[in-house]
Amino acid sequence: MGVAAFAIIMLVSLSLAPIGGLLIVFWARLSRTPLRDLGLVRPKSWIGDILFGVALGVALKFAMKAVVLPLLGAPAVNQVFHYLATDRRSAIVFAAYAIFGAGFGEEMIFRGFLFERSAKLFGSGTLPSILTLVVVTTLFALLHFKQGLGGIENAAVTGLVVGAVYLSNGRRLFPIMVAHATFDLTALAMILLNLELPVSRMVFG
Repeated sequence: MGVAAFAIIMLVSLSLAPIGGLLIVFWARLSRTPLRDLGLVRPKSWIGDILFGVALGVALKFAMKAVVLPLLGAPAVNQVFHYLATDRRSAIVFAAYAIFGAGFGEEMIFRGFLFERSAKLFGSGTLPSILTLVVVTTLFALLHFKQGLGGIENAAVTGLVVGAVYLSNGRRLFPIMVAHATFDLTALAMILLNLELPVSRMVFG
């Protein structure tokens, strides 16, 4: 039953991330898995966690665009999503997905659920946690294959960063959700404001 539940959750989650996130919460209730084990801990300060997540998301996006991706040889302009610059309806849909799909859904799947399942199987020590971080991040990156090599590289680096922050921050998921949503919304803002090229040249010209 446990294997079947895992398979169903992952199949739904990987195709419909927001619904997958809700399904994971439902599964936690049925299986009596503490929400804390999924990283769903009430923040000591909602404002503090939101500010931390926003700052992390913005800083990470600028670091990726201005430093990491240029070093990896990625194009300055993301052609996969450049259509959003002139398609405002799609931009609104993208923004909604950034919050509910990426911020909530993907983080519930890749940081909350998969980290919790790994801890149950292998323990939560330093070595198992590092192994989980690498394996989950690899899966997270590969699932961005539709965005091309640049999308895979982007997801790999950001996945490692947010996963490491999640582990070092007491496995608290809410600020990571905020950071992921902010990262994608910052990317959207760069596209809409035609800032991709200028930002990509901030460091290396």
